[in-house]
Amino acid sequence: MMITGPDLSQVLLSIRAGESDATAQMERSISAAQSLKCNAVFITTSFDEARATAADPVARKGALGGLSVSIKDLFDVAGQSTRAASRILANAAPAVFDCPAVARLRAAGGALIGRTNMSEFAFSAVGINPHYGTPANVSDPLVHRIPGGSSSGAAISVAAGASFIGLGSDTGGSIRTPAALNGIVGFKNTARLVPLDGVFPLSPTLDTVCAMTRSVQDAVLAHEILSARVVPLSRNPLRAWRLAVPRTLMLERLAPEVVRAFEASLNILRRYGAQIEDIELPQIRDLGALQSTGGFAAVESYAAHRSWLTSQPKEYDPRVAARIQKGSTISEAEYIELVNARRGWIAAVENALQGFDALLSPTVPIIAPPISDIAPGTERDDAFFLVNAELVRNTSVVNVLDGCALTLPCHAPGQLPVGLMVWHGTMRDDKVLNVSLRIEEVLNQH
Repeated sequence: MMITGPDLSQVLLSIRAGESDATAQMERSISAAQSLKCNAVFITTSFDEARATAADPVARKGALGGLSVSIKDLFDVAGQSTRAASRILANAAPAVFDCPAVARLRAAGGALIGRTNMSEFAFSAVGINPHYGTPANVSDPLVHRIPGGSSSGAAISVAAGASFIGLGSDTGGSIRTPAALNGIVGFKNTARLVPLDGVFPLSPTLDTVCAMTRSVQDAVLAHEILSARVVPLSRNPLRAWRLAVPRTLMLERLAPEVVRAFEASLNILRRYGAQIEDIELPQIRDLGALQSTGGFAAVESYAAHRSWLTSQPKEYDPRVAARIQKGSTISEAEYIELVNARRGWIAAVENALQGFDALLSPTVPIIAPPISDIAPGTERDDAFFLVNAELVRNTSVVNVLDGCALTLPCHAPGQLPVGLMVWHGTMRDDKVLNVSLRIEEVLNQH
């Protein structure tokens, strides 16, 4: 597994041992943020504020020790405009208060290094932004590959060493997709565990506030801070957990690189005693019909954007506007049917998963394609939407389930990143995190 630089937990240990300090670490983070790797990663930076936090004795005593965190341009930060990486909100009035997620990171001693770029209004898993530029995936120095979205800048900020925590959101995979494509860790908690207040909405039904980190251990810490709760840690060995691999849809049409990495990971886990059972989960195929009209994201985003689509249509990324516009054709009756259908689907899936502690799947069925393959241009729109659909095919299952999931890298050294997704239904967060800790421990030994 290849995660850039030491993780937050390692750096905190070195600081406590007197081998480093928050100020020196902050300068390393700022240097990374100013490097070519972070081109188009930040919409705005706050280096002076971050330096002041790193030097603050109170912040240094917090759980984050005055170290750097990045904030997706979707979250309210007092005194800053929340643009959602759009031109529509380019001149938005500064927020009066920090949203709860930002406030909790600050209270824990997090130093806000900057606001990260993203897919406009968080409505794309690709990560391309025609207004503020597109950050390139850090995994390939020779080919500019997509970063994944919508939390594109947040992922690169962590992978490139500019931040230890990248605060973002996940509506259909917007944390896990870029984390998987960049070789880092991303945890999507059960949505209700972290407040959505002060976060520009895409789909309130599915939106989740969560973060990317460099290790599962850091993901546990970030989740504890954001959710204001303690995760009970288990020392049960890997063999104590009952795991399942759903074969329906999630293992179909996988890139060869993904097949190799996923199967190799399962073999390693089995050698360490993991109980892994292949199962069919036919309910996953029902998602296509359930969301055939565009799903929650289309109808709920249209409710928020309909006046802007009428008054300022040319200010949108055309691909984002096209996806939002789909919501205009969904009637109130169809929306109610969608809500009820989802409720029944969740019950059926939860029933099928009884007895399993977690499920294992490839996070994304493909590796990151070159940006040039799907760059803006009418002739590439079909390719763009096909790639976008592939990027969220597996991850979106968890959002509709109201579940939780963690992606961690499972590729071999020297290979392009592939993510292993550990997931389950609603409020199984502690099990998913504990299983992921054991999996990371085992894979790190190889």
